Amino acid sequence: MEFVLALHSHLPYVLNHGRWPHGSDWLCEAALDTYLPLLERLEELTAAGTPTPMTIGFTAVLANQLASPTFTREMDAFFAQRLAACDEAPAALNASGDAALVPLVGFWRSRFSRLQALFRRVEGDLVAAFRRLQDRGRLEIMGSAATHGYLPLLGRDESIRLQLAVGREEHRRLFGVAPTGCWLPECAYRPRGKWRGQKVRRGIEQHLADAGFRYFFTDAHLARAGGPLGTYGEIPLGAERFDAERHDAASQPARERRVRAARSPYRAYRVSGRGVRPPVAALVRDPRSSMQIWSRHQGYPGDEWYLEFHKIRWPGGLKLWRVSGANVDLGAKRPYEPAAAHERAVGHAAHFVHLLQSLARDEAAVRGGVIVAPFDTELFGHWWFEGADFLAATYRALTGVRNGDVCAVTASQHLEAHPPGMAVQLAEGSWGANGDHSMWLNDRTAWTWQRLWGLEEAFWDAAPAALASPPARPVLAQAARELLLAQASDWQFIISTGAVVDYAERRFTLHCDDAERLIKALSGGDLEAAGRTADELARRDDLFPNVLAQVAEALDG
Repeated sequence: MEFVLALHSHLPYVLNHGRWPHGSDWLCEAALDTYLPLLERLEELTAAGTPTPMTIGFTAVLANQLASPTFTREMDAFFAQRLAACDEAPAALNASGDAALVPLVGFWRSRFSRLQALFRRVEGDLVAAFRRLQDRGRLEIMGSAATHGYLPLLGRDESIRLQLAVGREEHRRLFGVAPTGCWLPECAYRPRGKWRGQKVRRGIEQHLADAGFRYFFTDAHLARAGGPLGTYGEIPLGAERFDAERHDAASQPARERRVRAARSPYRAYRVSGRGVRPPVAALVRDPRSSMQIWSRHQGYPGDEWYLEFHKIRWPGGLKLWRVSGANVDLGAKRPYEPAAAHERAVGHAAHFVHLLQSLARDEAAVRGGVIVAPFDTELFGHWWFEGADFLAATYRALTGVRNGDVCAVTASQHLEAHPPGMAVQLAEGSWGANGDHSMWLNDRTAWTWQRLWGLEEAFWDAAPAALASPPARPVLAQAARELLLAQASDWQFIISTGAVVDYAERRFTLHCDDAERLIKALSGGDLEAAGRTADELARRDDLFPNVLAQVAEALDG
């Protein structure tokens, strides 16, 4: 059986929107905790000749930021701040009676210096570094929607087309080739059907096919191959968790058993939809292997020897403690031991490969079978500090698997070797809590959608005439950028979680207000003044340089 590891990398646009805590520091922390350590491990494995057929995606909004000279400058400042924290910490720890923690400062100084040297060696260009790995056949880079817009809830088909067209073309510009696969933001899907009880709208798979994408990832419950796991392994009350024993229980009605057996999560499917040519394939998240990593309560990341995410020394931001146990209070956390944590990561990788082998044997009857494990990239390093080491150890262990039980491949490699023959109609939903749209559309976020839907109508009404008018085109381009930034699913997600709600509301409102000002000017306002505003906003929100071409494509739809 084949194994596809898929990593999805995304952050909203934060450059030129402050530094701490939710400005450029957010991006720099992700780079320092996740992208650089992952690159370091991949380069080590490449040098050792160990195959790493990873499928990794970067949203266009993230890739634009990582390729920006502004990010390089911000990253230099971030490294300086972290190294300054290492200079200050020993004396302060000795003075506070925490001398036992001082050796850990040396661990962090060595790590920061090593990753800083790597960043300088790739000339601050992480996009180019991952592109080189792709060009050497080490991994596959997939695309996504431009700003991670929640596609099923966008009000106009033109908006969906714009998200996907910008995502595709920015991927081509930055990574050198058009992407074959698409990570649907939040794995959110809507089939063909009536929109808000009125007109019939096309299914998401039809938009993917039109944009040139050939596969995407879906959660098991959308294929009726299991229940929703929820976000980051948090299982809310009322959500059904996949249960391997109940999945094939003899007590189930015969028809239900046949349906579930037919819709195994261990095969890819053609997604059936009217007018979908060529067909689009769906790769289904395996609930069992995913839960082993995804859940911080039931999976590997909660191990007592791993770095504690929540306890941080201020000033400086150094993390010096380990998880210590499932119910250990932050005040009772014990000092981190890097060597012991690394040993646990290697052991957990071996356990994970054994799990994959067990699944392969259990599902041997599935022809062209595949185990699909998709995750947010930031889980590996940021949330789970040892995650990059775990991934490296997993690929090393997979190269030693005997009898061909499990073979790691990229998503495209699997689909080329095993074109999906069975068609399936996916249910509507996402991989969020409850498996539906409720994490993004609820009583706390309904106002954001009312605002977006009105902006969409105004933008697409104004776009045809503006495209034909040279003075209006720069204004239209920046209006498109601001609308795309307002559509990011991050804002509703943050509001729904209750964390930094004011920040998400402020950023959402800012982009909506700016888009609205520009759209009003396109509809009869002062274009000269709007042009100056557009220039100013383009310096702040500096991304998607060819967006007008994609606006035209979305209109032609």
